Amino acid sequence: MPYNLLKLKNNMALTPATIKPAKGSRQKTKRVGRGNASGRGTYSGRGGKGQTARSGGKKRTQIRGFKAYLQKIPKVRGFKSMYPRLETVTLAQLEKFGVEGQEITPVFLKEKGLIGNLQKGVKIVGSGEIKKKLIIRGCSISQKAAEMIKQTGGQVIFN
Repeated sequence: MPYNLLKLKNNMALTPATIKPAKGSRQKTKRVGRGNASGRGTYSGRGGKGQTARSGGKKRTQIRGFKAYLQKIPKVRGFKSMYPRLETVTLAQLEKFGVEGQEITPVFLKEKGLIGNLQKGVKIVGSGEIKKKLIIRGCSISQKAAEMIKQTGGQVIFN
């Protein structure tokens, strides 16, 4: 039993004030530097004499031995851009999902399942053919894709 509930006097009410920890469940902290009778006498738990027995004499990372450890770690190669890659949509996909004269926006592409995340942004690339007249709004677009859309009579609007 974690608490000593049996020793409540005169059937007192069980309140936070009357509950006490069980005997022996709390351990007193050892007081250091209070003589030999305290259990941590003479060197106060610091071992023998020398640098580590003194204040401020604790060891830190040993630089000489640390170099060999650093040399074992493989180098991280390559480059990771801090800017996320735009989600790409091809003209062939627009031909399949777009309707003649419809406005293509990132929200429309998300609804059709062509892109996963709106925050990354969208780029329309010129792979495939397009015959429908579409209006592109709010998307990045490659030069080739823009030319192909304008040839069909569509528009590219940059916001």
